[in-house]
Amino acid sequence: MPADKFKALIAEGNSSAYTVTFKELTNDELPKEDVLVEVQYSSLNYKDGLAVTGRGKIIRKFPMVLGIDIAGRVLESSSPEFRAGDQVLAVGHGFSETRWGGYSQRQRVPAAALLHVPKGLTLKQTMAIGSAGFTSMLCLMALEHYGVKPGEKEIIVTGAAGGVGSTAVALFAAKGYKVAASTGRPELHAFLRDLGATTIVDRAELAQKTAPLASERWAGGVDSVGGQTLASLLAGTASYGAIAACGLAGGAELPTTVFPFILRNVALLGINSVITPKPLSIQAWERLARELPLDKLDSLTATEPLSSIYDLADKILAGKIRGRTVIDVNT
Repeated sequence: MPADKFKALIAEGNSSAYTVTFKELTNDELPKEDVLVEVQYSSLNYKDGLAVTGRGKIIRKFPMVLGIDIAGRVLESSSPEFRAGDQVLAVGHGFSETRWGGYSQRQRVPAAALLHVPKGLTLKQTMAIGSAGFTSMLCLMALEHYGVKPGEKEIIVTGAAGGVGSTAVALFAAKGYKVAASTGRPELHAFLRDLGATTIVDRAELAQKTAPLASERWAGGVDSVGGQTLASLLAGTASYGAIAACGLAGGAELPTTVFPFILRNVALLGINSVITPKPLSIQAWERLARELPLDKLDSLTATEPLSSIYDLADKILAGKIRGRTVIDVNT
């Protein structure tokens, strides 16, 4: 490939029908943003699976370079905050939705969406964390802020074998919480226990309709499933507990009552990792560098080439991906 050209994965078409193909681009074809980044790694998230396969309405502008996470080195910058050679990362901020994303060997990124890689993390480790691990830290911070502390009662993590769930299990366990990991994949029980889970809960148990108030089992929780699962968590949360809700893999409807809120002071904390203010993002990433056990992170992470993205997208939507997948955009 000529030196002035690079590879990117692009969706072309419109919201009702589009194709996803690899194309060669030049710098001139990139968006007019502050910082030109030589991308090293991206990652695989559930939203990436939806965008690559066209099974979810993720993309809002066409053409669109896919990939919601970015990590690499600065090549050029018109922002005083960044200079050539800096190691940087970006997650959220509409990448792969309204802004060109990380499945490209180069990308121009607005300085407002870009962060310096925190001390203690490699570029690859930032993408092992990615949007998923960033979301799990935002959940921890929200629960701490509400007053949910380590104690006798467990924190429940749903979708525990997925990206958000697996990093949440490792993170909360490292902070001293007792963690109950919910999964429907028995073959991953040992994996989840190795990450720090003390209890395994079958996801089918939480997917069943429950009484408006169940026994007070959970101190709090991290939920990426939604639907009846989230309703069950709320019904079983102890007084002054809270659930951080960050996903809807099991549905957007919430069949609950006001009873957990008005009789137990339970809180439902919404987590959106796409529109996080920069000071909060910096704080979250600095805490991840300090508090997420990197040996556990490495154990839940696989690295795959961008050339395998179609197969990987199918697998993550089918629930066949364990933990986190880093995407090497140069292979």
